[in-house]
Amino acid sequence: MNKVVHSADEAVADIPSGSTIMFGGFGLCGIPENLIAALVRKRIMGLHTISNNMGVDGFGLGLMLEAGMIVSHVGSYVGENRRLEQLVLSNQLDLTLVPQGTLAERIRAGGAGIPAFYTPTGLGTVVAEGKETREISGRTYVLEHALHADFALIKAWRGDHYGNLIYRMTARNFNPVMAAAADITIAEVEELVEPGELNPDNIVTPGIYVNCIIQGEKYLKPIEAKFIQSGGVA
Repeated sequence: MNKVVHSADEAVADIPSGSTIMFGGFGLCGIPENLIAALVRKRIMGLHTISNNMGVDGFGLGLMLEAGMIVSHVGSYVGENRRLEQLVLSNQLDLTLVPQGTLAERIRAGGAGIPAFYTPTGLGTVVAEGKETREISGRTYVLEHALHADFALIKAWRGDHYGNLIYRMTARNFNPVMAAAADITIAEVEELVEPGELNPDNIVTPGIYVNCIIQGEKYLKPIEAKFIQSGGVA
């Protein structure tokens, strides 16, 4: 039952090229920094990524873009990454943008075993192009399919040797739903504790969803942009 591995490199050692991988996080909050860095060192190619957004140049998933590791991405927000813009405009990366709430629900559905669902979001826009629609109780809805991945790389605040996870504040974001929506889930935590030290009432992701867990190191926790009092951006 002990799911602890000794390093991020060991945790990602079996991820092959061409994999579909979910990455937890919202912006740069709650992203699996150590696991992403280990993937960059491993240099596997042809990856299909699913994440709320691609972060920024020079950090997190931005490092994977710069290494040419990603060939397609499904996400909601990409406005902070110039490299991604260049790759998309030059047809080197296939980008699928999904409304943020729809993205969260598609991932949740993937973990819950729900193949698809109807939503009014995106109706009458490019989001609905080519998709099935259906009128229910006088309102038209768009059919959206669940998302599933080969691997989910997630980050939590505290975890134990069994893989039980507790998240902290905004860093909870997409991590819990992704943990349930992949064949293999790899977690990194800021604090790794012994079984029994976590309050069961606070556990969000039960260890049954987690295949291995590492103690993360040197969390930078940067932000995308720093706003100053005068209203400008540093």
